[in-house]
Amino acid sequence: MSPLDFATEFLTENRAFSELFRDADGATPVPTCPGWSLDQVFRHVGLGHRWSAQIVRDRLQEFLDLGSVEAGKPPPGQAKAISWMHDGAQRLVDAVQLTGSETPVWTLLGSRPANWWIRRRLHETAMHRADAAMVLGADFALAPQVAADGITERLELIAFQAGADGAELPLANGTTLHLHATDAGPGEAGEWTIAVDQGRIAWSHEHGKGSVALRGGAAELLLAMTRRIDVGDTGIELFGDDAVWQNWLQRTPY
Repeated sequence: MSPLDFATEFLTENRAFSELFRDADGATPVPTCPGWSLDQVFRHVGLGHRWSAQIVRDRLQEFLDLGSVEAGKPPPGQAKAISWMHDGAQRLVDAVQLTGSETPVWTLLGSRPANWWIRRRLHETAMHRADAAMVLGADFALAPQVAADGITERLELIAFQAGADGAELPLANGTTLHLHATDAGPGEAGEWTIAVDQGRIAWSHEHGKGSVALRGGAAELLLAMTRRIDVGDTGIELFGDDAVWQNWLQRTPY
């Protein structure tokens, strides 16, 4: 998808996320975000939009303290809070357009083009929409191409961060993890083979057998990878050593 497509998907996803909160009880606990309520999930997502927008707008090259984010808290009242959420998402899209999509700014992966943040916020919002939908008993659907890109984006983050500060890698040397999205849409981008290469996590879109392999819809694979659902509660087929998969889950970020 092009940067423009990411922007469109992001704004659409953000609207779907926001609508879940229009009549929701904000005090409701969210089991997939331990210790958080729906209100806290909502504030977290909205603050993230404005945080990234400010980083892009100001062309920052270092981490921005969250306490420095302008209008970082939603106003009282659900209607006004939802407008705040929509405005925050639009601020990011506008900031990328004004700054220039290829302008380097600080990101979680070091300096990257400004449009990196739109993709990041798309997938962050989608996962928290899943959190809210599960609590509220609402349907959750995600286009296969978007879900597959969410898996790819997550692997990029993991490959960059895994093993930092001496932490154990999520795969042992000599073991591999293979994911295969069975949807027609993603095509070759719907397969991932993950392994350890020279002490780092490496991955490719190559077909592979894997020490453990998971086959299923891209959206379910993404939810399983982010520990929103258990493989046993899905239509995902798991082949090989389940211990490798469990180890991966335990040692990758939530």
